[in-house]
This record gives sequence, C-alpha cells and structure tokens, in this order.
Amino acid sequence: MNPAYFSAFAALAGSVIGGLTTFAAAWVTQRQQANVQWLLQEKTRRQELYQVFIEEASKLYMDALMHDQAAIPALVNLYASVNKMRVVSTPEVTERADKLVRMIVETYFLPNKTLPELRAMMKSGALDFLRDFSEACREELAAVTPAVFSYRSTRGSRVGLIR
Repeated sequence: MNPAYFSAFAALAGSVIGGLTTFAAAWVTQRQQANVQWLLQEKTRRQELYQVFIEEASKLYMDALMHDQAAIPALVNLYASVNKMRVVSTPEVTERADKLVRMIVETYFLPNKTLPELRAMMKSGALDFLRDFSEACREELAAVTPAVFSYRSTRGSRVGLIR
C-alpha cells in the first residue's frame, strides 16, 4: 500500500475523531446547562408558591385569632395552594401545609383574642406558627438546588453562592 494513503487516512480519521469529540462535548455542556436552568426555574416556581401560601396563611391566622367568622374565599385559596404543593412538593412540605390549614380552621372556633392576648402570644413565640413549614420548605429548596451550586453556611445561616 502506498504510504501517502496512510497519511491521508490518518488525517481524515483525526478530523472525524476531533469533530465527534467537539460535538459530544458541546452536547454534554448544552444538556447540563439546560438541566441547571430547569432546576433553577423549578426552585423559583416553588419559592413563589410557598411565598403565596405563607402570606395567605399569615393573614388568615390573624383573622382567625380576632374573628369567629371564617373568610371562606381566602380559605379556598389556601386549600388551592396546598393542592398545588401536592403536585410539586415533597410529602413533608404538604403535610405541614395541611396541618397549618387545619390549625387555622380550628382557630376560628376558639374564643377571639384581645390585643393584650396577641401581645402575650407574640412575646411567647406562639405566633410563629409557620416555623415548621418554613424549615421544611428550606430543606426541600436546598435539595432542588443544582449540584453546580453549593451554600456556605456560617452559624446555620445561608451566606452566599460558591462556584
């Protein structure tokens, strides 16, 4: 066989291998970026859902403490938020959200609180009824965070992103 064919074949094979390697690297990078983007969008969607739930639950809880007539449309919205969470969230988050809704409904049946009683509840920490739910949400959102990002923790608080 002619040595010129060997060098031409080697050059052609090198070009094909180089092209395939470039294509594979670009495909893997694109796929990874799409996955990270999807995870960040999913995290943002859950954050917004939890924010709406926390705001509605807080308003309803204060209403339940001060009134004995339930705000039915607001309760329906709260139940709708819980059901949205059932679709995208972990069972721990939805259980805690469901527990909060039941607690709010039960609070409407209790005697109304006066302003001094609310003040005493605030001082004792009894008004921090969202703590368990918030912690479950934080744990879930940390699990959804892409592995590309990690959080540096200082004395239990979230400080910032490290790449």
